[in-house]
Amino acid sequence: MTTKLRLPRKMLVFAALAACAFAASCKRESAPGPGVWATVNGKEIARGDVEKIFRSRVTPEAPTPSQEEALSLQLSILDELINSEILLERANKMNLVASDAEVEDKFTESKSPYTEEEFQKKLQATGLTVDDLRNDIRRQLSIQKLLNREVVGKISITDQDIADFYNKNRSQFNVAEPQYHIAQIVITPRPDPTVHNRKNNKAANEAEAGHKAAMLAQKLDSGSDFSELAMDYSEDPSASTGGDLGFQPESSFNKSDPMLKKAVLSLKPGQATQPIHVKDGGYIILKLIAKETAGQRELADLQVQQAIREALRTRKEQLLRSAYLVEARDEAHVTNFLARQILESAGKNPNTQ
Repeated sequence: MTTKLRLPRKMLVFAALAACAFAASCKRESAPGPGVWATVNGKEIARGDVEKIFRSRVTPEAPTPSQEEALSLQLSILDELINSEILLERANKMNLVASDAEVEDKFTESKSPYTEEEFQKKLQATGLTVDDLRNDIRRQLSIQKLLNREVVGKISITDQDIADFYNKNRSQFNVAEPQYHIAQIVITPRPDPTVHNRKNNKAANEAEAGHKAAMLAQKLDSGSDFSELAMDYSEDPSASTGGDLGFQPESSFNKSDPMLKKAVLSLKPGQATQPIHVKDGGYIILKLIAKETAGQRELADLQVQQAIREALRTRKEQLLRSAYLVEARDEAHVTNFLARQILESAGKNPNTQ
């Protein structure tokens, strides 16, 4: 007669857990090398790739981040690179990779606000190379092409969607005071090194500011486009958007120079002021793009419909982008070795190990 050995229930549970742990450890993927922080479908993401971006995002003038802050930022950057690699693989499979010509056009555009000397200094400060920038541009353009086809192109906003939103949010379209859609061109007598325009044109003193203001006034009188001139010559962050400041309530002008308020209120839509000499010795040229009177905006108003359509499209695009990325990530094989190292070291810096 065979005697059966009976193990206590607790021992059986422990044995099962040990077996599971052993099996998991056998399947645990090892890092290909100390400099590899993640893999995406077998493609390595190097520690150096993360650290280059990390250096470009840490402001030298700011306090040095703590170990925890630095690791959190590096994890976030690594996650971005993982997502980018997943989407770039899809773009490759769909033949949506940006061409050399598209990359070069975007590179030239991004470089245009700077002199060559400023551009080189910026590269040195961030630790990036021209090839790094071109590779990043290619990645961004390719991913955008992918998302345009797979996400943006599938969004549809119906008239009923717009009507439903308006009826639920009617109070949002009750304008309390007149609104002025304005744009500006700013000329300063003391150039700000952090502000750029497409021609990198900046006045160095009050005399140059006056000459520049007169030149721009002449160009406007000759029919030049205000937005293009703002992008080329304005010495203000709004230059990047053609000087567009959006709609401003009338009360907001009470905080500015009385001359500026008077100038805006005297304009008709489409008109621009002559250069206005301001207290710091510079000049401002203002253009009134549109004006809205106070009161309830009705659904029949085409501007109301357009605003709702854009808001709904943006909201839906954000949702679909997130869902698309989650699905793409679920289908990919990703191993984040940096996250594992941080967990195993209980939050200590694995970079020094």
